[in-house]
Amino acid sequence: MGEQALSSAELLAILLRTGTREESVLALAQRLLAQESTLDRGLAYIRRVDVNELAAFKGVGMAKACQIKAAIELGRRVYEYDDIPGGVIKGAADVARILQSRIRYLKKEVLKVLHLNAKNQLTAVEDISIGGLTAISIRPRDIFAGAIARGSAAVILAHNHPSGDPHPSPEDKEVTARITAAGRILGIEVLDHVILGAERFISMKDSGILK
Repeated sequence: MGEQALSSAELLAILLRTGTREESVLALAQRLLAQESTLDRGLAYIRRVDVNELAAFKGVGMAKACQIKAAIELGRRVYEYDDIPGGVIKGAADVARILQSRIRYLKKEVLKVLHLNAKNQLTAVEDISIGGLTAISIRPRDIFAGAIARGSAAVILAHNHPSGDPHPSPEDKEVTARITAAGRILGIEVLDHVILGAERFISMKDSGILK
C-alpha cells in the first residue's frame, strides 16, 4: 500500500502540510488540482505553472510553492535516470527518457547536448541555446567548446519542437550536417540528433538523415 495508495490530492496535501482558516489542507489540495490553464489542468498544471503564480494562489504562499516545485523536480530527476543502467546511452529512446519531461512542454525551442565518454556513459547534459518559437541558432563552436573541455568522446544533440511535431525541418537537417562535419574534424562523433515532440520523438540517425 503506502504512498502508492494515496490520491494525488492526498499526496499534495502532505506537501502543503496546512490549510487555511476557511478550508482544510485536503480541500486546498483539491482546489489547487482543479485549476487549469489553456493547455493543462490538475498535476500537469502544477508541473508547468510558474512558482510565483503558484505562490499567489490563496492558501499556498512562496514557501509551499517552492516545496511543491522542488518535489516535482526531484521526482523528475529520479525518473529520468532510473531506467538507464550505468548511465549508458544505447539509443534515442534513452535520450527521450532523460529529456522529454524537461523540454516537451516548453514554448520555445531549447537545444541540449548530451556528453558521453568512450563507453557511451552520460557525463553531462549541457544547455546550448534557447531560441524562438520556430528555430534555434546553433554554431559548431558552441557545441564543441564544452565537449573539448569535458574530454567527451561523443555527443548527442537534442531539441524540442513546441508545435508537438518532431519531424525535422530543413534547417534542422542543415545544422545537423554542419555540426557533424565539424565533429569529424575534431575527432568528436555526433552520434545522433533527437527531436522531441509532445508525445513522440524522432532520431535523425535511425531515420537515415544523420550519416
